[in-house]
Amino acid sequence: MASASDLTIFFDGACPLCRREIAHYLARDTARRLAAVDIVQDTAPLAALGVSQADALAVLHVQDGEGRVLTGAAAFLAIWDRLPRWRLLARTIRALPGAAALLERAYRVIAPRRTRIVAALCGDGRCAR
Repeated sequence: MASASDLTIFFDGACPLCRREIAHYLARDTARRLAAVDIVQDTAPLAALGVSQADALAVLHVQDGEGRVLTGAAAFLAIWDRLPRWRLLARTIRALPGAAALLERAYRVIAPRRTRIVAALCGDGRCAR
């Protein structure tokens, strides 16, 4: 489901923090290299990839322009590669031995707890802005 962009992000549109993060990335995407699909509203693109909604809600998924699907920290690095100022962070993480693996481990700890994190950070509506 690659679009005119060269990276499609499949995100949890029911998560205020997730919506805000994706909006942040899209606002900085001056080259329009990113597209985003709310997988709560539209599961058809996931089905076309053979990815269940449950799997995609559990771990961030992206698809690049060549059809490859990346998940977790690799998905974030792919997003950051396409954004000014974030690109340096992605390159630095890839260049430091063990940094990408550490990012993946941190992501795997945080992702399943995001509901609690959202409640703590967004409980007063801050993430809806």
